[in-house]
Amino acid sequence: MENFFKIRAEKQEHIINAAFAVFGRQGYKKASVAGIADTAGIAKGMVTYYFGSKKNLYLHLCEMGQKIVTEKVGEYFSKDITDFFDKVRMGIEIKVAVMKEHPALLQFFVSMLNEHDEDVAGDIREIIDESTMLGNQILMMDTDFSKFREDVDPQIVAKFINWAGNGLLTDLQLLENTNKFDEFAQEFYKLLDLMKTVFYCSTN
Repeated sequence: MENFFKIRAEKQEHIINAAFAVFGRQGYKKASVAGIADTAGIAKGMVTYYFGSKKNLYLHLCEMGQKIVTEKVGEYFSKDITDFFDKVRMGIEIKVAVMKEHPALLQFFVSMLNEHDEDVAGDIREIIDESTMLGNQILMMDTDFSKFREDVDPQIVAKFINWAGNGLLTDLQLLENTNKFDEFAQEFYKLLDLMKTVFYCSTN
């Protein structure tokens, strides 16, 4: 990939974001070099010239995506935040920060988590495991669950929020919403505040 890193940074970013988008929508098997090149606005042969193969590009995106998210976690994560819903809010802030720079990266990650093509599945297993562990640490480690009502399972709430969050990400992938990250996040924070009133004890 030496040739890729010789081109100007703006063009690198454009190609990477195009590849995130195509793989994120179609998955590894259905995504084509031609489709990626077309989305990036470059000749098909340039993708091969830069990366050697579709597999090399995909694995590069997996590693790069993990690095981008890990850096954002380091930037936004605070050990002082222990409230469950405040942690969820922190997670959304991280995701919004990522999407502002790489709009299709989180969609790519969702696709990667569901990728079973034998050509790449083994290669991305470690990245998936590390990403899953990182997400669990942000939400569940050193979290104060004492505010929840006794009849509420925080794990179920976490799953529900994950579903809602995936819906938010889907909405943000729409072209007309690409500049509305902060607006959508504020709506999601209102939902979290409402959930506090439902799932926390009234005395807290």
